[in-house]
Amino acid sequence: MKFMKWTKRIFSLLMAAACVLATFAGCTKDEKAPGAQTQEKAKITVVLDWTPNTNHTGLYVAQKNGYFADNGLEVTIEQPPEDGAEALVASGKAQFGVSFQENVASALTADSPLPITAVAALIQHNTSGIISLKKNNITSPKDMAGHSYASWNTPIEKAILKDVIEKDGGDFSKVKMIYNSATDVVTALQTNIDTVWIYYAWDGIATEVKGLETNYFAFKDINPALDFYTPLLIANDNFLKEHPDQAKAFLKAARLGYEYSIEHPEEAAAILCEYAPETDKEIATASQKYLASQYKAEVERWGEFDQKRWDAFYDWLYENKVITKEIPDGKGFTNDYLN
Repeated sequence: MKFMKWTKRIFSLLMAAACVLATFAGCTKDEKAPGAQTQEKAKITVVLDWTPNTNHTGLYVAQKNGYFADNGLEVTIEQPPEDGAEALVASGKAQFGVSFQENVASALTADSPLPITAVAALIQHNTSGIISLKKNNITSPKDMAGHSYASWNTPIEKAILKDVIEKDGGDFSKVKMIYNSATDVVTALQTNIDTVWIYYAWDGIATEVKGLETNYFAFKDINPALDFYTPLLIANDNFLKEHPDQAKAFLKAARLGYEYSIEHPEEAAAILCEYAPETDKEIATASQKYLASQYKAEVERWGEFDQKRWDAFYDWLYENKVITKEIPDGKGFTNDYLN
């Protein structure tokens, strides 16, 4: 649901870096925790990465169930501009945004790096991979050779595909690239497209709900370095420095929202559909049940980043020439605001 915007976002990130500094003058430091001596709530804007879906359910639950309000916050959840959340958060027009580890890499390695930091993992593991109809007998990456693939034509996409196909003993050059964003995977698989890159939590579940018989393999199962964080929450660096209590309050409320979604997936899906009535309720409910075991997975604390996994992906990006600058270990994320 996202790589189609990669090229536009890279350009937007570079442009945004040039004008970010002008926005910092309006930020003032917290004197006290929100609500300490006043009933006025701190105003927070969080911008999504896409139309509302089950990646975002915890945020809507926190809004609906009053977790944000209980923590002294008045939160606005916005859908993203064309260039995504990163530029908006970097400019200070939004305090938080939904992003991806690869987008944070672009922000860090720009000529003028964007002042954003990843502060929470929305889902613990990368659920993306390649799906195909079972009748095509594509059961592993090497089987993609000779078959068509719906491509966004982005450097990172091609690098990942080349890596997993060659690790499996296949020939990447024999994959038939069809430049098609394939936003409706169920329909795309029933055309001339044999394989599609999906995030199983939504598109994979959608194929199940619609009754398609499919094969699927996850990138992280082929190469552990590809178990990157996607999606995640980013925050504006200056906001984190000047308003740490608000940042912690926001993440506490978000954690409660995601923990509710884990324990009550059907109710959580209903809340998502209340805020986004255009959402397919059957797919949302099934997706929510799937993600109940994915939001935290094996970790005890929602949102926690593993530095070894974080660094491994950035090392992979550099080694495969997706980025031209090395990113120092531990750069670009923090667990300091989680609770």
